[in-house]
Amino acid sequence: MILRLDRWGTKLPPPSDPDPEGAKAVQELMGGRFGEMSTLMNYTFQSFNFRGKAGARPFYDLIANIAAEEYGHIELVAATINTMLTGASPIDDGRAPKASLAGVKGVGSPHHFLAGGQGALPQDSRGVPWNGDYVFSSGDLVEDLTHNFFLETGARQGKLKVYEMVEHPAARALTGYLLVRGGVHQIAYARALENLTGANLMKLFPSPRVRTDQIPECRPHIERGDHRRLYRFSPEDYTEIVAVFNGPHPETGEDLIVADGPPEGAEPNDLPPQPAVFAPDYAPEEINEIATRLKEKAGLK
Repeated sequence: MILRLDRWGTKLPPPSDPDPEGAKAVQELMGGRFGEMSTLMNYTFQSFNFRGKAGARPFYDLIANIAAEEYGHIELVAATINTMLTGASPIDDGRAPKASLAGVKGVGSPHHFLAGGQGALPQDSRGVPWNGDYVFSSGDLVEDLTHNFFLETGARQGKLKVYEMVEHPAARALTGYLLVRGGVHQIAYARALENLTGANLMKLFPSPRVRTDQIPECRPHIERGDHRRLYRFSPEDYTEIVAVFNGPHPETGEDLIVADGPPEGAEPNDLPPQPAVFAPDYAPEEINEIATRLKEKAGLK
């Protein structure tokens, strides 16, 4: 089972200047072959299909636990896209039947406005839906771990390219965080393979060969120690990760750490309604009034 917390993995800046074109590029980190949906679903299905857990528990715990963190990464990518789209259509006077969306015709992805409520979609930067064929779950532990290291390597390259392409503050905050956390996952799979086979994939880190601490938005997370910390996303389970995730960090030489519990995270930003796309309604104040009455009736403040 999954326990969900109403917090983001890291703080994102509030909406500023909208950037629909940038939001379209960030979609690659959501639904691309090496996007966060792919990392989530690869590790999730590998953990579902894992056989012989009792005898190979440390490796199962590692894959299952990283899968849980990836769920939060999808949430953060979506929050970034939503932040970048906020204000792209009129907020104060954007109600139908006015031509409120005329200004975004031919800008960014039309699906964000026509199908997504001015929000993220399970698509890549081309608008192509995420594909279940991106999931690799062979059942062979060595093969799956090797694939996962390669997947994280491709994901890191994608984040670096989006960082170079999109200068919006939310996109920079997102990629800075994900580069650090994805690096932890690269190292985790490399350590698992080294412990299992003796092959030292740690020598390939970082790949691509861009030091993580060269990126300004990565540095706060590195200074906090998140570049060497694998969080355990369970109150009591997945404790055998420590048998696999250990040793020195390949860039800094510091000891790798397993932290009990999820990261502290950050309070989510409450993004404003976008009435031109009926999100959450043509007249959002009416929904607010209904919700207020229901809370009062339930004895909630």
